[in-house]
Amino acid sequence: MSAAAFPAGPDAAGIDLAWEPGGLLDVLGVAAIVLDANGHIVLWSPQAETVFGYPADEALGRAAAKLLVEDRHRHLALSLFERVIAGGGPSAGVFPARHKDGRTISVEIHSIRLQDDQGRFHALGLVSDRTTVGRVEQDLSLSSRLVAHSPIGLAVLDPDLRFVLVNPALERIDGRPAASHLGRTFREVAASSDVAALESTLREVLRSGTPVLARTLRGPVDSDGRERVWSMSLYRLQTPGRLVIGVAASVVDITDQHHAAKAAARARRRLAVVADASERVGTTLDLDLTAHELADLVVPEFADIAAVDVLDSMLAGPHLQGTRAAPGTAVFRALAVKAAYPSPAEAAADPVGEPARYDTERLVTRCARTGRPVLVEHVTEGDLARIARDGTAAALLRQAGVHSYLAVPLRARGVVLGVLDLKRARNSVAFDQDDVLLAGELAARAAVAIDNARWYRHQSQAALVLQRHLLPHGPPRLKWLDVAVRYQPASAAVEVGGDWFDAIPLPDDKTALVVGDVMGSGINAAATMGQLRTAAHTLAGLGLAPAVILNQLDRTAADLDDAMATCVYAVYDPHRRSCRLACAGHPPPVHVPAGLAPRLLDLPTGAPLGVGGVPFETVEIPFGAGDDLVLYTDGLVETRDQDIDVRLAALTDLLAQSSSLPLEETCDLLLGALRRPDDHDDVALLIARAQPPPRRDQDQAHGSEDHARDHEDGRKEAAP
Repeated sequence: MSAAAFPAGPDAAGIDLAWEPGGLLDVLGVAAIVLDANGHIVLWSPQAETVFGYPADEALGRAAAKLLVEDRHRHLALSLFERVIAGGGPSAGVFPARHKDGRTISVEIHSIRLQDDQGRFHALGLVSDRTTVGRVEQDLSLSSRLVAHSPIGLAVLDPDLRFVLVNPALERIDGRPAASHLGRTFREVAASSDVAALESTLREVLRSGTPVLARTLRGPVDSDGRERVWSMSLYRLQTPGRLVIGVAASVVDITDQHHAAKAAARARRRLAVVADASERVGTTLDLDLTAHELADLVVPEFADIAAVDVLDSMLAGPHLQGTRAAPGTAVFRALAVKAAYPSPAEAAADPVGEPARYDTERLVTRCARTGRPVLVEHVTEGDLARIARDGTAAALLRQAGVHSYLAVPLRARGVVLGVLDLKRARNSVAFDQDDVLLAGELAARAAVAIDNARWYRHQSQAALVLQRHLLPHGPPRLKWLDVAVRYQPASAAVEVGGDWFDAIPLPDDKTALVVGDVMGSGINAAATMGQLRTAAHTLAGLGLAPAVILNQLDRTAADLDDAMATCVYAVYDPHRRSCRLACAGHPPPVHVPAGLAPRLLDLPTGAPLGVGGVPFETVEIPFGAGDDLVLYTDGLVETRDQDIDVRLAALTDLLAQSSSLPLEETCDLLLGALRRPDDHDDVALLIARAQPPPRRDQDQAHGSEDHARDHEDGRKEAAP
């Protein structure tokens, strides 16, 4: 009956039936030979032809001993045959046989006696080529030893995913003996949390034959508190005839490598964070910006919520008194608060810029007072009360899920400036000693930048106080002239400059108008400005021509440790209805005749004060009732991204639009339109408007000069 009569599939007992070739007997090439009682061949299988080379028609009916055995071995062969036929039991062994081509081959033979229905005896010989058998034996032995001694965990599961083989290495990896695996399904044995997905993968490997390599499995936590991690590869097993008999799994415990790799990656990230700190923190000398840069650096890579709190006493400058702290307490000001995501913990943080007083029980106070980090790996209810400022804030931290806390001091030049406050909520990993070291390194680097910005702020504020003190206080009392003035310092990140303005009453109802700009910034520039302003004020009372005044100021500046400044000096005479001006390297003033368009005055530029040896010239322009004169420093019109001519045109356009506005509103308009929040230079601005003198003065005031005279002409005179 052919194999096709028995299709593969389970029988009534549930046993899989498979008739495809490729089993072990096919691999061994087992030949079947039946001899009658006389030793003649009566049955000859196709495999026998493969082993001995004789087809069936040449072998059947012939004496096996003569056909297959050499003369010198024939006596032994016959004695073995007789013993089997006589009922002496089966015999097995390796025997030399003769191939059809004349060569001697070694075969492994197993002989047993058969009896037919008529009581006659026969001998059945099952024969395989010894070379083939030896190779199979070697493969089996090698496979067995490899499985038994392999350091890799090995398992074989049948098509129902039941364990049929587990080697000792897998027993050690899994922590279970082989007996607890064998016969049980993968789902019953596997300890991984994603057992359903793994079972699905096993079935897919059985179905498709595509192996799965180095799949990572996560297991329970070991005695050291580490999560167990394995790498598993899956392969489908099939016979040489391609019959699927199961799936093999190799498992390697990679817990140490996994955690070492995580530690290495974590170390690389830490080094990257430290490297970033050098580039991202302290990019400016702005204190608040520096604090925000630090908070941005640690969130979200290092913490979920961060706050940069500086001791209020460290922010107090010579002109600013900090909030006094009672003994044992500390007063902080939060300069920056950052959260990786919207969180109630943000509301629990101290409001930025406002003082917050903490007693000695608070962890942030302990950190600041001792100058040492404070680590709370696992935050308890009691810890929340020592972290938060009050009960409401503690409830918010609890709601946010804060579970780990770390505070490190911001120490620079031996002084604790404040505390870097860090919390973790969504990040499930608690802070540890490695985090303490990293946070300490970041805090140390940032603290130097914060300290630099703190001192810079103190110096800038001191310079600004000095600058404002040296400038005129209150509007000047002038005759026949209205004046509006403004001083606007640069952005908070840049030192105050040496810009100044002045309106000085002179004899005969005249007024001297001065705007200057000392080159440089800081306290030195402010002090130089004060000296030049004082000198200009003194010289103005002598009634000298503007060019002469600048010449004397040039000498003064040269004596002030190589100080340099630009300046424009003007004298208004209401009786002559004129204004005389001289310029020392300063931007051109703007003349706005009543009812006419503004114009930039074309004055001889001269050289800045302090250069020396460069003459100055005085220019006289008509300046009658209703005329405006606008004096300013370069911070009003100079920018890095626009040409100066464009900016000057914008200035004159604004003045044309504001000709009907009061002077104070015009000042606000110019500053609002031309200044930017991040401008890097301060500005002094002075706008003067001529008022009509009394009728008597008008009648006496050089009747030949009319207010409608040509505004485009001016008279020049050189300094003596």
